[in-house]
Amino acid sequence: MDSSLPVVVVGAGPVGLAAAAHLRARGFTPLVLEAGAQVGAGMRRWAHVRMFSPWEYTLDARAAEILAANGWQAPDPTHFPTGGEVVARYLEPLAGTPELAPHIRLNARVVGITKHQRDRMKNAQRDATPFVVRYEQDGEEHEVHAQAVVDASGTVDAPNPLGAAGLPALGERAAAAHVAYGMPDVLGFARDRYAGKRVLVVGSGHSAFNVLTDLARLAQTIPGMQIHWAVRRPSLQHVLGGGENDQLKERGRLGLRIARLVETGAIAVHTGAHIDRLERTDAGWVAWSGATALPPVDELIGATGFRPDLSLLSEVRLDLDAGTQAPAALAPLIDPNLHSCGSVRPHGAVELQHPDANFYIVGMKSYGRAPTFLLLTGYEQVRSVAAAIAGDWEAARRVELVLPETGVCNTQFAADEALPAAACCGGPAPADSAACCVADADAKASGEAGCGCGPTAAPVPAVALAPAPAKSSCCGAARA
Repeated sequence: MDSSLPVVVVGAGPVGLAAAAHLRARGFTPLVLEAGAQVGAGMRRWAHVRMFSPWEYTLDARAAEILAANGWQAPDPTHFPTGGEVVARYLEPLAGTPELAPHIRLNARVVGITKHQRDRMKNAQRDATPFVVRYEQDGEEHEVHAQAVVDASGTVDAPNPLGAAGLPALGERAAAAHVAYGMPDVLGFARDRYAGKRVLVVGSGHSAFNVLTDLARLAQTIPGMQIHWAVRRPSLQHVLGGGENDQLKERGRLGLRIARLVETGAIAVHTGAHIDRLERTDAGWVAWSGATALPPVDELIGATGFRPDLSLLSEVRLDLDAGTQAPAALAPLIDPNLHSCGSVRPHGAVELQHPDANFYIVGMKSYGRAPTFLLLTGYEQVRSVAAAIAGDWEAARRVELVLPETGVCNTQFAADEALPAAACCGGPAPADSAACCVADADAKASGEAGCGCGPTAAPVPAVALAPAPAKSSCCGAARA
């Protein structure tokens, strides 16, 4: 491999720019290709949203060093920035430094990655052959050779549909003019679209929480609004998060806020809603879950998560998990069907490797379809990946990050009745074991009281928050 070639980074968001900073510190020449007209293009789409991570958890250490060397003043580490503030106070200054500015190309959308003169079928000299990255800029196609590629393009361009089966619900495409995805600026530029309307929000994650909160604020000033919330789970018991036990306090308070809005009737909840059809009626748009029709609405918002766009990687040899579409070695750590704690132990190049050496997917895209990604996780990923590309596997394997705990232990996706709390830590316990799960069985076999996530707490109402388990790190985080 020609060591004079650049390392291409796809995407100039927080993780992509951090990757460039770490690569430069390792002596590489990064080339950042950003599809948008500005850095942080994806984050700008939710610039109005306040993050539940304070500045302390929002900055990459290497990037902050570059900024400080150029006279940058770090923001208050305890302040919770909006997405727009992160772009204005962190990403734009970082991209403007002499260390990174020459290495960033805007309006450069990557459309394909392959190996020079080798499609994915060719084996001969594959590892020694440079990557070819094709991108479109100013209406023209370009190609650049690279010794390594770091895909930090994110998932914001590929939202999940309203349809519960992964495909758009029948009629969803026809309703496109009345469906928004992600977190529209309900109190800002999209205010007129939702003011006084009947709105259905679909989804049970933090994006849905933010949208519901903004709609409720709008409804306080605009009469006649109706806010409906459709969730696939049969109850809200394991939806609202860890409350005050969440070390990311704003994340916990967000769940508490939604619980209060539900309790007061400001939000009408429809549980067990697996939307498979949208129908236009004289009364409005009706979402169907099997034979059940939800109340008619004027607008719909899909806050159902995102998925990775793998189309540009069709000629790269990937090792992806069949379910999450995350790197196969990472998937068991983040799969919400298996892993219950809100934090994931730090990981890096080892878990992110693919059969094509020196190709890595990082950041939100590395999680595939799994939720609950933290920026600090992405920063640790790219620190490790830069070390691995440099051949420093000792540094690549070293853990240099401690993540905050969520303070709640539950399974994100499995239906309550199908997978109770007893299977929260690594799957069901052995049949002959008086334990709640695999981790609990292992702990008791070692003479301990248990892992702390057994069903010892009293049941809680659907709109109340589940109490924290005895150990918030019951699913292995303590070992990290």
